[in-house]
Amino acid sequence: MKQILLFGAGKSSSALIDYILKNAEEELWKLTVIDADFQLAKNKIGDSPFGMAATFDVNDSHQRSSLIRTADLVISLLPPHLHIQIAKDCLQLRKNLLTASYINNELRSLSQEIKAAGILFLCEMGLDPGIDHMSAKKIIDTIRSNDGMITSFMSHCGGLVAPESDDNPWHYKISWNPKNVVNAGKDGAIFKQDGKIVKLNYHEVFGEKRYLALGEELFCWYPNRDSLNYAQVYGLENCHTFIRTTLRHPDFIYGWQNLIDLKLTDETVYLETGHKTVHQVFQEHLDKNNFKNWLEQKLHDQFDITKSLLSNLVNLTQMEQQSSKQGIEPAENFMMVTEKGSLQNVDLEDLKNDAAATIAFKLHESKLTLSQLFYLGMDDNKTMVNKGHCSAANFLQFLLENKLALKDQDKDRVVMLHEIEYLIADTPFKIRSSLSINGQNKDHTAMAKTVGLPLGIAAKLILKGEINLKGLQIPVKKEIYEPVLKELKDLGIEFTEETIPL
Repeated sequence: MKQILLFGAGKSSSALIDYILKNAEEELWKLTVIDADFQLAKNKIGDSPFGMAATFDVNDSHQRSSLIRTADLVISLLPPHLHIQIAKDCLQLRKNLLTASYINNELRSLSQEIKAAGILFLCEMGLDPGIDHMSAKKIIDTIRSNDGMITSFMSHCGGLVAPESDDNPWHYKISWNPKNVVNAGKDGAIFKQDGKIVKLNYHEVFGEKRYLALGEELFCWYPNRDSLNYAQVYGLENCHTFIRTTLRHPDFIYGWQNLIDLKLTDETVYLETGHKTVHQVFQEHLDKNNFKNWLEQKLHDQFDITKSLLSNLVNLTQMEQQSSKQGIEPAENFMMVTEKGSLQNVDLEDLKNDAAATIAFKLHESKLTLSQLFYLGMDDNKTMVNKGHCSAANFLQFLLENKLALKDQDKDRVVMLHEIEYLIADTPFKIRSSLSINGQNKDHTAMAKTVGLPLGIAAKLILKGEINLKGLQIPVKKEIYEPVLKELKDLGIEFTEETIPL
């Protein structure tokens, strides 16, 4: 019987554990799940005779290596900074390793040793990264097999909340590691757009709303840390646009920029939280960071724009009414000088509609500014923080875990979209390949399903000898992506594609 060792029984583990245990009898597997929380690991295993739970200190190298020594395959769902300890043991003991996390520099430095040992470390094998790589590479390889040339690549993915469970002003609930949510964008971003390399700092990542329509829904995206690295991996260095992004609701982008401005994501600002309520900690932090002045300025700017637009809208309406009284046919179009100094023909009705929409939008943002902060607990005098001397970022993580947690019957949602433009015989086309999956409840989430199933399928293929690659790998080779995507489709994770002539 082959032994599978899984480190970590957190939010993303449920579907992986269920998949392995479901296939364990037929495939002759035994699964050991190790977590700092023994009861959590035990609950995930349930009463399956093919699984067992264990707990230990991951920093105990002797116990760690003794467990790994008995395994045929190791899977790590631990926080990324702990992978390296598992990886070094797997290298020393010549054990294949699977993770869903990005390859970091520490792991990359072991690349030659992993290859020389004749073992496989398959990383980035979850959702994003993971399913995004596999589905994108399948499209890329298909286009190339038809002598196509790819000119633009954009890939978007977001862990969101299903519409039926969307009941807060953030339009978001935590379905994965909340620390990653807090740290998003802190390293800035780099990508290629319209032939130019674009570099953004932290404040610029969330400082602009970049809209994306999918069906009748409107999302916003912010760029991932380093898209350019994957342009090389995909062989798309010559594309004029190459961007990998994260999807969120537009209101989330607006609110998160406010949190950044208020230094609530800052890891260098420290707070005293002992024996204090959320409201007290909030108030002390906001007072130190001139919240009153910040809010006054923000509302002033928003209402200033609204006042100006309202005035212009009223003037346009009055002019139309005056013309009508005088028997003059109101003009439907007029010429306007743009910001660049050129003349542009403008439809009067469109201008009025745009002005009205902008006014409504600014009023919405004004209300949203405070409603989002109140939802996180700015007025919560009941919940105690008691995290001692902690950073503002740690305090924010505490708020997210408490205020944006999935309720028992809440459903999360995963959305992915690839937008790929290409030429075949000088004729331009665009592929839009999309995926939308809803979870069942807070324990069986879409996030856990889309992270865990690719890992489980890859584990099966490795143990059956159907993946024979060696070295440090990510799932961009046909030997991996073809069978994994095929089984994912059988399990209900299937992309919808449309090809549009441009």
